[in-house]
Amino acid sequence: MESFDAISLVVISLGAFLLPLFANKIKIPGIVLEIAYGILVGPILNLVSPSEFISGLAILGFLLLMFLSGFEIEIEKFQEKGLKALLLPTLMFSGTVLISFFLVTQLNYPFFLGLVLCTTSVAIVIPILRSDDTIKSNYGQMLFMTALLSDILTLLGATVLASVERSGGFGIKNLNVLLYFIFVTLILRIVRRVAWWNPQLFSRMFDGNDPEELGIRSSIALMLTLVGVAVLFEIEAILGAFLAGTIFAFIFPNRGSLESSLKGFSYGFLIPIFFINIGLNYDISVFSNTEFYIGVMYLFAIAIIVKLLPTLLLAFSGVSFRQIFAGGFLLSARFSLIIAMAEIGVEIDLISKSIEQQIILLAVLTATVSPIGYKLLSPKIKDE
Repeated sequence: MESFDAISLVVISLGAFLLPLFANKIKIPGIVLEIAYGILVGPILNLVSPSEFISGLAILGFLLLMFLSGFEIEIEKFQEKGLKALLLPTLMFSGTVLISFFLVTQLNYPFFLGLVLCTTSVAIVIPILRSDDTIKSNYGQMLFMTALLSDILTLLGATVLASVERSGGFGIKNLNVLLYFIFVTLILRIVRRVAWWNPQLFSRMFDGNDPEELGIRSSIALMLTLVGVAVLFEIEAILGAFLAGTIFAFIFPNRGSLESSLKGFSYGFLIPIFFINIGLNYDISVFSNTEFYIGVMYLFAIAIIVKLLPTLLLAFSGVSFRQIFAGGFLLSARFSLIIAMAEIGVEIDLISKSIEQQIILLAVLTATVSPIGYKLLSPKIKDE
């Protein structure tokens, strides 16, 4: 290993270890500090420069982040509530889509930005709702399912748009998306059948004392398989990672110690490297441009509005206006997926690099402000 990479790894490792401690003291998300740390040790102090080694670790961390996002989906919640329970969350998400595309069109933003602003960070929404048991109430379930739909449908929408853009329009080439989902469905059926006929084999996956750590091996193998096939089908790799996590969540609703092991392995080191790497590659020259901050504030206002207005539909389920505004703020929280969507937009030339820089700062702002706004506005919700 080159000394350059060795020094970089030491600096990044120290940051990954120390930043959560500071984040807990000042009560802001650790991921915000990780990006700021990357900017500090990278473009500002030049202690670390982007490299293939760091980028490789960051890509793996990002794939694990998307895998765990799919892993968070609680399929049994949808099965318990039935299709009727999805009606209001679907209407809320549809409202977000309509308002988002209307605003970006009227303000002469790129069309793809409308889809980017439809995202919500499930990784932020779920812990906040669970912290005071709000997730057990009907109100919490509505917010939870709306956040899930936002993540799933915007990611699918980005995949389809990217396929259409690369192929120059709708045509036979777009069948790659359909073929990929057929492949994923086949994998799902095979894994379910094998799990049904060989329960003892799969029980090892959730045994915290398994010396071979079969659960982690199989999880990562499934993730990399679907990611690899996605690349072969010219589909976004993040969709493959997300679907791998979703398959695990669907087949194994009770994941035992495996979920803790995967989160410890991922959030403990590789995922922080992804966020630090974002800071390393950030163009700090934009900080001297007043128009950049104005652009971020415009996006921040739009990001709040497109989530806040559709949550007014919760009034039909008897939710108070204070809770409605609290829910709108919480659903405005965005982070990992919006950054991924921005990268996709730049890759297929649907948004500019400067807008991507604004979106990254927007993600930091919403990830910090939205949970605070929710906690200030939301009263204690009892189980309904």
